[in-house]
Amino acid sequence: MLFREGLEACFSAKDLEAACRSTLDSSLLMGLDVLCGGSYAFVNCTREALLQGHATLLPPKSTVIEVLESVPADTEVEAVCRSLKKAGYLVALDDFVPDDPRESLTGIVDLIKLDLIATPRSQWQKMVARYAPRIQMLAEKVETREEFIAAHSMGFTYFQGYFFQRPVTVSATEIPPGQLNYVRMLQVVHQPMIDFGKLEKLIKQEASFCYRLLRYLNSAVFGFTREIRSVRHALSMLGEDEIRRWISLAATVGAGQQKPAELLQTALVRAHFCELVSARLQRGENEYFLLGLLSLIDAILGVPMSKVLEGLPLDREIKAALLGAPGKLRPLYELMLAQENADWAKCGENAARIRIREPEIAEAYLESIRWAREVMAQ
Repeated sequence: MLFREGLEACFSAKDLEAACRSTLDSSLLMGLDVLCGGSYAFVNCTREALLQGHATLLPPKSTVIEVLESVPADTEVEAVCRSLKKAGYLVALDDFVPDDPRESLTGIVDLIKLDLIATPRSQWQKMVARYAPRIQMLAEKVETREEFIAAHSMGFTYFQGYFFQRPVTVSATEIPPGQLNYVRMLQVVHQPMIDFGKLEKLIKQEASFCYRLLRYLNSAVFGFTREIRSVRHALSMLGEDEIRRWISLAATVGAGQQKPAELLQTALVRAHFCELVSARLQRGENEYFLLGLLSLIDAILGVPMSKVLEGLPLDREIKAALLGAPGKLRPLYELMLAQENADWAKCGENAARIRIREPEIAEAYLESIRWAREVMAQ
């Protein structure tokens, strides 16, 4: 959990204490269950935040207290770290490097976050050998696949960095046979006239997809007053726009069943975020939902984006945005990516282009996280 000041600037480090308090306050306000979805939250803490017990406002079962590199390893800090562990928190040393002045705390903490950029590669293995398995080793600032493979082979247990935010596109040329039906569903629902007989037949060929679709439609997300008991009944209950939207959703999730859940959740967050922000632009909400949803379809299928889009009769503006070409949808697409990557300069630039205010962006993104988690839980 990191502190950032609005769209126009990153954290300036002018007031570490204020930043720490703000991060803790926001985490409490939004809830770690929403922000982290059951995973641990790593929270940066200054010396003052540690000594005054600010971090203990967060639940110990889902919080890792990070001792910043600026915190001196004096007796008071050592006592606080022992107290936090006794209370059930995990404690980590952030931005750790060889000959780190916080060495005395290594006998207490649970994790060491080794800064790969600040540490010569020749030292990575030595650091793991020195502290593991007594302490869990986390490699941070992993920026390439090669760095990840190297760190993993050396015995690091956890990993953090920009590499994980950029899914690798496998150099495949054909859509895997087991996922062709999902692509065919996308083809059918994005024709000008939907062939409902063909769509029903495709859905019935995929038992898991059929089950998932009916679960979605019977969930609170839709709010139908009576249960849906068959595929034909489901299709009859939805208008064409909703069919296009929700078949696209279910097909994307179905195609990604063997992929990491985080990848699918990111696609869902993007879809709903685009949908919520779309009120600012003069196009249909479903188009924007589809734009966000399909933005990771190449990573989900393991096929280049250009190859996936060849067979889908999508709106040309959606295709242009997904392929990186300029167009009417590109500003929102770039805003979505900038918000996800905390690139506040680009966020501000694209927000101004579509005339949306900072609080609206933050609210839409948080709501999208909640929505995506509800859908994934179905």
